[in-house]
Amino acid sequence: MITHLNRRTALLMLGSLAASRTLHAQWDPARRYGPPRASHRLEIGGATLQVDFATGDLDLSDEIIVKRIETAARAVVTYYGRFPVPRARVLIVPMAGRDGVHGTTWGDVGGWPAFTSIRLGQHTSAQELAADWTTTHELVHTAFPSLPDDQHWVEEGLATYIEPVARVQTGELPAKQIWHDMLDGMPKGEPGPGDEGLDRTHTWGRTYWGGALFCLVADVQIRVATGNRKGLEDALRAIVRAGGTIDHEWPLTHALTIGDNATGTQVLSGMYRTWSTSPLQVDLEKLWKQLGVVRTGQEIEFNASASYAKIREAITTAKS
Repeated sequence: MITHLNRRTALLMLGSLAASRTLHAQWDPARRYGPPRASHRLEIGGATLQVDFATGDLDLSDEIIVKRIETAARAVVTYYGRFPVPRARVLIVPMAGRDGVHGTTWGDVGGWPAFTSIRLGQHTSAQELAADWTTTHELVHTAFPSLPDDQHWVEEGLATYIEPVARVQTGELPAKQIWHDMLDGMPKGEPGPGDEGLDRTHTWGRTYWGGALFCLVADVQIRVATGNRKGLEDALRAIVRAGGTIDHEWPLTHALTIGDNATGTQVLSGMYRTWSTSPLQVDLEKLWKQLGVVRTGQEIEFNASASYAKIREAITTAKS
């Protein structure tokens, strides 16, 4: 299992590398890395993923690495009902003498609607790769339009929230693990002194965990408003169906309106109007109690009689 400290460190690194997810369409990774030494093709969720390996040594076989990419892609397909873009390229870049997984994703690169660079340490073990969350996080980025820097928290918040939820939906993670991580992580997204709202406060905590907290609260509010018939994933699936993917630049308000129309609510637009420019504090203790998430020492237990227990269960249950 990747520890919370490792996850925090990696998210910090992602933030430093992914300030902008839109590159000039003519940028060609081959100019930097040269031609790939090997290529593999995956057909998944109605899309074609090309997995290329840049030159360099890796302890793991290509087969194991490609399987990990496939597992991550299937989690995204499970959450969104399809892979968000019809074609995507994943470039594995070996990092000599290191271990671990780091990544960045851009839209509209070299003729690909989505391009993900995975920097894979040469000595990454099979156990480390099996526990990797970064690849899923990066592929989630394909499923939302590119936004201005002030709204970077939406892109990173979605990926931070959806990645573990999607992996529970596919059976890759136990539900108790991700709620444990949320109990630890979500407080980092709360506003601190001098906060001016998510659009105006670009700290690491507000960008990643503040964005994730927005997603969690929105998911719960949509489910409360619809009698648990719909959730955040219904809104996000509608945005993808309308063409709101990483290779397009949209006004955020346009995407949120599409999402609200799909759920028959005004949750996303209403929350954005408040959270974007105001330091709104969430009563997390109350929310965990409503969801029936109870910390007992270092363990998490679920209270099946909590008022939002069915909502908690629905969040991590795959939709048909």
